[in-house]
Amino acid sequence: MMRFKPSLLTLALIAAGASMHSYAADEAATDKTAKDENIEVIQVTGIRRSLQESQSLKMSSSSIVEAISAEDIGKLPDVSIAESLARLPGVSAQRLDGRANVISIRGMGPDFTTATLNGREQASVNDNRSVEFDQYPSELLNRVVVYKTPDASVMAQAIGGTVDMQTISPLAHGEQTIAVSLRGEMNDLGSLNSGSSDTGYRGSISYIDQFADDTIGVAIGYARMMSPNQEERWQAWGYPDLYKHIDNGQEFYNANADYNGVPGEAAGFKGLGGAKPFVRSSELERDGVLAVFEYAPNTTFHSTLDIYYSKFTDDQRLRGIEIPGAWGTNGGLVSPTVSDGLMTAGAINGAEVVIRNDVNKRDADSLSIGWNNKFNINDNWNVEADISMSRANRTDIGMESYSGTGRGTGVGAVDDLGFAYNGKGGYVFDHNLDYSDKNLIKLGDPLGWGSPLGANTQDGFINKPEIEDELKSFRLSAEYVLDGGAVRSVEFGVNRTNRDKTKLDKGYYLTLKGYDGSANYTMAVPDQYLLAPTSLDFFGMGNVLSYDSLAFYNDGNYTETDVADVDLSRATNSWAVQEKVTTGYVMANLESEVFGIPLTGNAGLQAVHTDQSSDGTVATVENGLVVLTPRTAGDSYVEWLPSVNLSFEVADSQVVRLAAARTLTRSRMDKMNANLNYTYSANPSGGMVNWSGNAGNPELRPWLARQYDLSYENYFSDQGYFSVAVFYKDLENFVYDQHTDFDFSTLFPQGPTDNPIGDVTQPQNGEGGYVQGVEASVSVDFGMFADVLSGFGTVISGSYNDSEVKETPTSNPTTLPGLSEKTLNATIYYENSGFEARISSRYRSDFLGEVTKISLQRENVNIKAETVVDAQIGYDFSESGIESLYGLSVQFQVNNLTNEPFTSYTSDDQRLVRDYQNYGRNFMLGANYKF
Repeated sequence: MMRFKPSLLTLALIAAGASMHSYAADEAATDKTAKDENIEVIQVTGIRRSLQESQSLKMSSSSIVEAISAEDIGKLPDVSIAESLARLPGVSAQRLDGRANVISIRGMGPDFTTATLNGREQASVNDNRSVEFDQYPSELLNRVVVYKTPDASVMAQAIGGTVDMQTISPLAHGEQTIAVSLRGEMNDLGSLNSGSSDTGYRGSISYIDQFADDTIGVAIGYARMMSPNQEERWQAWGYPDLYKHIDNGQEFYNANADYNGVPGEAAGFKGLGGAKPFVRSSELERDGVLAVFEYAPNTTFHSTLDIYYSKFTDDQRLRGIEIPGAWGTNGGLVSPTVSDGLMTAGAINGAEVVIRNDVNKRDADSLSIGWNNKFNINDNWNVEADISMSRANRTDIGMESYSGTGRGTGVGAVDDLGFAYNGKGGYVFDHNLDYSDKNLIKLGDPLGWGSPLGANTQDGFINKPEIEDELKSFRLSAEYVLDGGAVRSVEFGVNRTNRDKTKLDKGYYLTLKGYDGSANYTMAVPDQYLLAPTSLDFFGMGNVLSYDSLAFYNDGNYTETDVADVDLSRATNSWAVQEKVTTGYVMANLESEVFGIPLTGNAGLQAVHTDQSSDGTVATVENGLVVLTPRTAGDSYVEWLPSVNLSFEVADSQVVRLAAARTLTRSRMDKMNANLNYTYSANPSGGMVNWSGNAGNPELRPWLARQYDLSYENYFSDQGYFSVAVFYKDLENFVYDQHTDFDFSTLFPQGPTDNPIGDVTQPQNGEGGYVQGVEASVSVDFGMFADVLSGFGTVISGSYNDSEVKETPTSNPTTLPGLSEKTLNATIYYENSGFEARISSRYRSDFLGEVTKISLQRENVNIKAETVVDAQIGYDFSESGIESLYGLSVQFQVNNLTNEPFTSYTSDDQRLVRDYQNYGRNFMLGANYKF
């Protein structure tokens, strides 16, 4: 048994009414010992309380874990769960629109992470399984635990790790509490778009109580957020190799080897293919509701019902200019200045641009319901039954509205643009035309991007994808406690999970309803939709015409053409995937000694049976139209997952942990679809030959890995510890897009069969590789060294990761998505006499991240290293001696203090900036009141 001397730590947790949570469910029980005994309780609050409880959770777990605990009701240390998680050793976050959104654990990207709420797997609003953590209000969560090693009782395993978000236990809390918080928020970039706001607020209220002699507990919470977000964004089309051409004595450069049939000369350097800079203003609106009901009438029965609901709306307005460069139709670039193989300055003569007034709007909601029941039959037998449902829905609108000086190329006014590389995030331009002039800039298709109703008739585009995800689960388990021996108890049980996820992906070309068929038809923006011009001075293009494009669309001013009717790939973007997973497990909990060294831990085995299927579509083009055929396919299989976790107390409060397991992460659901689009050519006899196409893979198997962990943890004080860990993950397989032979006679058994085998590109389970790393963390309260340092402390962690994954034994290594070679987190804090201050920094090196591309699809790009700094100061009036202010605390917080940009780049040259996003700083001032 662990002999850690808890003293102050244990007393603090008793005073707080905190409970130790197991992974599978809340093990909380009201501890009345402190009430019955005459103990002087030392009250610890604020940052130190949070660190103490996190340390206690880490120490007492049988697995290797990291934890975050709330300082008080509704007061997790950051404004979002993802940002809090990103401060943990081996954990890093990727930002989306300025906020932490998804996480990677130990170099494994979001696809390899599972999220649970009170031990139950959560449905997700994105195209895959990974949870977007900004959907969960931090004010409604009590703690978050990251499990880096699994045991056999963990039903939601993942190769990277499992993040368990935990709500409060009202019976364990032990007292009536009402907590209210309110914070105002402001972004220092100001309101970049007309009609947007740079101010917002966050508020929450929580109520916790106990009834019927502490046998019934209730916790209810509500949190609301109206958060502004502003962004100055540079985007490049790309950086092609240039060719030099001469036309009428003018030397110019573009990406075409031939220009008007005349071969060009390779220039030997790269240039700007085109640019799409814009400003974005968004307002995030989120409402979250939590309710927990506990019933424990006696020591033999404990029942908990928890309900969580979140509604999230992100309304974005984007305005900017698309500027064709080397990929343009006007000839290309002139007057080059070249530095180290890159055109860093030059001009675009006769430039035609597109003015963009776009809208991105996302409405998402999540609902989770769980009912857990525990029965202590006698001293030897415990039984547990758990039933749950998690559901997530998402509806997006991604609208593009185009305007310019004319319909089609070579029609309207042109401009001569100069440009120069700014050294950090793209190019700065100079111009001559007034792009905010409503008499110059008209609605239409300036560059001929599409022809749904004739030449140059794509005047806009709208995407309307919808996601529905539902996950139902039932678990029945039992534990038999032995009376003696090395095996303390044996657990066994079964879990059944049914999951259904669908995506309906619709997109439409937009053509002005008044279009009369003439080649140069344009329309002035009606006055009722005009807004104040938007400034693009951040990259030198002045003001642009701005209008309410969504209102213009909603009023019926566009004709819509379904892109799926004419685009083969778009016709197979919708899908449905179903999974039925049955998991049986047995696990022995160990407690013994080895050569006088106390040993605890567990060893177990899971048998996982999966039955998966998908409903999709087979699509081809015949006579210029897309022809669809329904298709359903799937597979079933069994995987065996052994695991062992051992903890040795090698010295007083010093623990060595060993862990080994075979783990799985289920494949991306958007790659498991049964869709297939194909083309073919006919031979003279009428048979079909040369089949080729692209497909999903409903038979795709999960990622599998054998992982090994070793850690050393030294808990040298109630408020301090040091730990170091090494890990190795042997990936048995990995998923790649591969060319495979596909038998088309399985789809068309009555069709031509003279050559039914075709070449199809689809995701397949290929070769694996490894991920390995080392991570270390230290938490120190400087007051242990000298009284003058009392209240000062620090938490520092870092990790180093390395991987090698190959598609085939002889291929080059593949970059693993989400893997940063180095991460470093540091927090310095001061807390004394009610005053509280902290500054936190998180760094992650370059990594391959997933972002949104055209038509709201996803792609992997290189993300530049970043360091994000946040700061907070506050005062708790409970320490002031002013009785009327007891329970009141105030805080001032700055997020992104150093205004760190988010930058992605192409190839391995960081000068080739694909996307540069400047978010500014967010300031928050608020108060909490608890009574």
